[in-house]
Amino acid sequence: MTTAARHDHGGIRLDGILVVDKPAGPTSHDIVGLVRRLSGMKRVGHGGTLDPFARGVLPIFLGRATRVVEYHLGDRKQYRATVCFGASSTTDDLEGELTPIPLAEPGAVLEQAAVEAALGAFRGPIVQVPPAYSAIKVAGRRAYALARAGQQPELAPRSVEIDRLELLEWDGADPERPIAVIEVDCSAGTYIRAIARDLGLALGTGAYLGALSRTASGPFRLADAVQLDIVRAAVEEGPAALARLLLPIDSGLDLAALKLTDDELKAVVRGQFIRPSAGAPGPATERPIRLLSPAGELVGFGRWDGTRVMPDKVLVDA
Repeated sequence: MTTAARHDHGGIRLDGILVVDKPAGPTSHDIVGLVRRLSGMKRVGHGGTLDPFARGVLPIFLGRATRVVEYHLGDRKQYRATVCFGASSTTDDLEGELTPIPLAEPGAVLEQAAVEAALGAFRGPIVQVPPAYSAIKVAGRRAYALARAGQQPELAPRSVEIDRLELLEWDGADPERPIAVIEVDCSAGTYIRAIARDLGLALGTGAYLGALSRTASGPFRLADAVQLDIVRAAVEEGPAALARLLLPIDSGLDLAALKLTDDELKAVVRGQFIRPSAGAPGPATERPIRLLSPAGELVGFGRWDGTRVMPDKVLVDA
């Protein structure tokens, strides 16, 4: 068998997942473009957008690994965020135009205890309105494009889930502009900017994000993420060095696996269903299962209906 996405890098495959520690400044698309240029790979994608001002975990999928991006789009996320109180922002973060919003009661001071108490309303299933400056499409246009044109996009509320929300640090040195550092574990699609904005509203003041770091995206952790300078150095060293930075294509996928025989593998490559000789890979499921070669290499994904496996995505050809 030969891989469907083998590239000429001295016979070295660059198919895998590169977990990048994105710096603040570039967009997620910028990072994808940089990795594409550095690696020489055409097929490169990412597993969840980070705002330009944010840093942290950005999984980049190269070559055949782009076929598994869809399985990671629902990955839960973890963030560490700096919330600045006392002002609102047009973008709900430090890059927008700020408007001071003091507490209604003259001389009142926002206390740490009040913030901790207010966080309770943001735990569990909640509904939030996405920020006006977001990539959500409204009548075919991006919301941020409408906002930049002076229009107020009407964005529908969305349901998200906050698994954990904790206050880590509190700085009340400036009573008019106190600062909180929070940690958030949440479902995909959660806007941390919206949490900051709504937290300020709940406390009778303004609030926006002063900094944001994604510390985990599904199974990928910041402690294991690679800085861009290391990626550049690996490219200078050669394909083998870059390949060593890549995780296997199926890293972090909590999916049942089935090891195929040679004949079953040939049938899968032809798109034919098989009745596995190794026995059932667990109960019937709507979730995809990983298909492995006799040597244990990932060769595709299939659907298991309890009696047979139908190939869904095949990563090799004859």
